[in-house]
Amino acid sequence: MAAYDAIFIGSDEVAEHTMAFHFEKPPGFAFTAGQFISMTLIHPPETDARGDTRAFSIASAPYERNLMITTRMRDTAFKRTLKKLTRGEPIQTRGPFGSLTLRDDALETAVFLAGGIGITPFRSIVLQAAQQKQTKRIFLFYCNRRAEDAAFLEELKQLESANQNYKCVATLTKPRDPKREWNGEKGYINRTMLLKFIQDLREPIYYIAGPPGMVLSMQEELKTAGVPSDHVRAEQFAGY
Repeated sequence: MAAYDAIFIGSDEVAEHTMAFHFEKPPGFAFTAGQFISMTLIHPPETDARGDTRAFSIASAPYERNLMITTRMRDTAFKRTLKKLTRGEPIQTRGPFGSLTLRDDALETAVFLAGGIGITPFRSIVLQAAQQKQTKRIFLFYCNRRAEDAAFLEELKQLESANQNYKCVATLTKPRDPKREWNGEKGYINRTMLLKFIQDLREPIYYIAGPPGMVLSMQEELKTAGVPSDHVRAEQFAGY
């Protein structure tokens, strides 16, 4: 697999304790929405037992000019170094990898089930679908503890106006401020919530991304609902 030098442009906070890092897209680098990359720090000032390489879903869409990754910030050597990158610094990039990509069938309904930072591959997919004016019906169910934790939430909701075939359903499990108005769903994604929007749960193709516990829970929920196993695709985000 070829290695590329992605040049750091800048970063910004997209949710509480969550940052997006932007890089120039390397010449010749191409990917499909939903894929991930491996990024290796070059001569980092510190390291730890996990080494200098991490895998990140590509949060940017293929049509966007730059490459973006998004991650929860933890007090680790890798993320401390990542946060201190200065504009113009390179980071070695390999990929793309992964098959959590949208199937090419306009008649299929796609249902994305995202937990926390698992939203990153789905941001790429739904933006690309809107830009290409795809006719596929898409539902995005996005679960967070609090609104403050939900990266890209406003952008993902506003995208409904750009794609009439797309619906974003956001849900919170532990809203922190009872005085803060929340008009979305509440609680974990489950069969009851899905049935509010999807008539026959056995028909769509499901794409799941999030913490391991969330992924396993959703797989079991879909199995209980009679969804065929070949209609479910998943990617676990462990150790982010």
